[in-house]
Amino acid sequence: MMKSMFSVLMGVAVLLVISSCSTTEPLGEGELRLLKMQIPENGNLKLSHAYKFRFKFESNGRPEIIRAVCTCAGHLQIYKPDDVTYGSQGDFALWLYAYEYDSQRLECYVDYVSEGKRRRSNSVSGLVYGMNP
Repeated sequence: MMKSMFSVLMGVAVLLVISSCSTTEPLGEGELRLLKMQIPENGNLKLSHAYKFRFKFESNGRPEIIRAVCTCAGHLQIYKPDDVTYGSQGDFALWLYAYEYDSQRLECYVDYVSEGKRRRSNSVSGLVYGMNP
């Protein structure tokens, strides 16, 4: 019993180490990585209202973000990022609308240009909850 519990705990520890390494590996030349999405109102959004979502990213260099692509409840939307700032951690904003009543996973990535090549970032996601106005 004790030996099997130890094996399970070791397996979990190994998985945690592997998953943490995948998000902290160094960026390649000109690469951009999304780190997090800040969802306003703790995700409790009123329908048909615009909300300012902030996205944190890190980059090697200063890649030009062309567009953000978001999917939620099967709807794909393309946006032009607003207020892009660079630094040790850059960020940008998107104005998004809530248009579903149920909780939904919102997933976003960006297309960007670096060193003359068009690239796609990783995705970040979070839950949003549409509410009656």
